[in-house]
Amino acid sequence: MNAVLGIDGGGTRTRASIVAGEQVLAFAENGSIKRLRVGAEVAEGNLRALLKDVFAQAGVSGVKAASAGVASATMPGVAEWITTVFNDFRVERSEVVGDEVIALDAAFKGGPGILQIAGTGSNCIGRAPDGGRECAGGWSSRLGDEGSGYWIGLHAVRRALNAYDRKQPTRVLETVGQIWGTRTINELVNLGDSTPGPDFAALAPAISQLAEEGDPVAAGVLKQAATDLVDFVLLVRAKLHRKHNLTAEVPVAWIGSVIGKARLVSEPFIAGLRAAAPEMPVGQSEVAGIEGAVWRAQQLAKTAS
Repeated sequence: MNAVLGIDGGGTRTRASIVAGEQVLAFAENGSIKRLRVGAEVAEGNLRALLKDVFAQAGVSGVKAASAGVASATMPGVAEWITTVFNDFRVERSEVVGDEVIALDAAFKGGPGILQIAGTGSNCIGRAPDGGRECAGGWSSRLGDEGSGYWIGLHAVRRALNAYDRKQPTRVLETVGQIWGTRTINELVNLGDSTPGPDFAALAPAISQLAEEGDPVAAGVLKQAATDLVDFVLLVRAKLHRKHNLTAEVPVAWIGSVIGKARLVSEPFIAGLRAAAPEMPVGQSEVAGIEGAVWRAQQLAKTAS
């Protein structure tokens, strides 16, 4: 059986699917395999448990090929340890690429297009008809990732502290204190400034809810997030046109919970793109990165035949 394995290793969870032809044999989820987030031991344990589960569901003892899209795939040692685990599970041929790569192929199956990622982190990647790629953003939670869940949580707290100094109304600090279990501003600041510190991305749903309820600080953060995500897409579009002699518009797709679940980001994001480039097709629904991983594994299997 020419079964293949696709892995989508995002910042918070990992999905795996085994497919034979057009038939999905198994699908499973587990925790993150991002070492920077959970540590090397936990990451490997999560991957091995996930593979054991999905292989058992599929009733296979090996696969023809596997593609793993993983956050921080270019970090030293990441591809090597994942490949070692794959070898233990009798994966004949494999690749480890960035999670943005599998998401791009989930949307465009090797063709041209622009993908905006906005989940725990953010990144925008575009591919021209000649195969050339351009990108914008994605410079990590500390140095960039504007419009991401992490950025929303962090900047909501930052702006709320500024509003506190100015005696401007906001419920952000109260809400964050409830989530973090802090009783005073000083406790909240000490926890927020600690190392490794709390998960700011986990605050994004609460910030989105506050924005829906009219909180001015939360609403301002989401408005800026949408603006930044639009700007990234337009920047990648400009690079594709300038560097690859693009004469026609390429489609835009998106993935991630910030656009997928936060209405006050998704609506201005789509509206902003339509206003700036009316002829550019913009996807209305989220792409599934795991589909790109499976597609890439299928291409690997073909070249191995």
